[in-house]
Amino acid sequence: MLILALETSTEHGSCALWREGGVSERICPPGQSHSETLLPLVRELLAEAGLKIAQLDAIAFGVGPGAFTGLRVACGVAQGLAVAANLPLIPVTSLETMAAQTGAERVLALLDARMGEVYSGFYQRCDAGYVLHGEIRVSAPDAVALPGEADWVACGNAIAAYPALAERLSAAGRACQADIFPTAATVARLAAPRAARGEGIDAALAAPLYIRDKVAKTVAERLSEGGRA
Repeated sequence: MLILALETSTEHGSCALWREGGVSERICPPGQSHSETLLPLVRELLAEAGLKIAQLDAIAFGVGPGAFTGLRVACGVAQGLAVAANLPLIPVTSLETMAAQTGAERVLALLDARMGEVYSGFYQRCDAGYVLHGEIRVSAPDAVALPGEADWVACGNAIAAYPALAERLSAAGRACQADIFPTAATVARLAAPRAARGEGIDAALAAPLYIRDKVAKTVAERLSEGGRA
């Protein structure tokens, strides 16, 4: 099984190659646009492995939620490569990708949505990876629902981005892993069994998962809501 994975939902962009259980990954250089760096890294990764796009079994990509521009980059590159080689696409959400990195049984994934808001989702480990309980939500940090049971683990960059949220989690006695963000290597690991089961979608059907319709606010709006300029 050969799977190319792309993840650009945050500033930490990356691509990875799953090859019979092993994963190779390339990280997008910091401070540069993912639209400029992702495709060259993909070419470098495949060249090093001695592979061409047509030899892949599927392409996986981080579908979101996340940064508006970043989501379009991963989805667009994945679609372009998949159409050219007639390959299926496997979308993987950024929050499941983060949950999988904790290794915990039950996870509250928390991603900084900017604009003073947080993407959140409750995930539980299953045979196929992590299953979402309820729906992915976007809300103010003080409105994020916290799990009632003590064995839930919270993860994601929203914990460090919003101290009030971190304080709520600490007061509730929930373990936190604040240094976790979505990676292409984890996208590849989650996508591999799904590709083996034939769960890919047609490239024409791929679209980023935005969660909210309004993707930008003015500085005045962000400040009035307690966010950052």
